[in-house]
Amino acid sequence: MAGRSGKPQPAVGPKLRLDKWLWQARFCKTRAAAAALIVDGHVRVNSIRVSRPGRDVGPGDVLTFPQGTQIRVIRILALGQRRGPATEAQALFADLQPPPPGIATPSPLE
Repeated sequence: MAGRSGKPQPAVGPKLRLDKWLWQARFCKTRAAAAALIVDGHVRVNSIRVSRPGRDVGPGDVLTFPQGTQIRVIRILALGQRRGPATEAQALFADLQPPPPGIATPSPLE
C-alpha cells in the first residue's frame, strides 16, 4: 500500500502502549510505575530512549530497561489481552540476556 508520498508504507501490525505492555508482562506492579519508569527516561525501544508511556510497541521490538539491580534486554513476542498469571506473562517475551558468568550452558552435543 502506498502513502500520500507514493512511497510504500510498512505493514502495520498489532500495537499496544508501552506502559500497558510492561504491566501486562509483569515487569511493573502498576501501570503508573511503568509510566514513571518510561517518563524518567529509563526505557529504550530498539535502542532509542523513549519518554512517552503511550509509545506503541509490538512483536519484534527490543526493550532495554532496569529491573532491580540488573538491566533487562527482552524481545516482545506477543501482546497480551490481559494481565494474567506469571506463566502467561512469560510467553509474551524472550529474554536476550546472556546467562550470568559461572552458569554453564549445555553444549548441543550433550
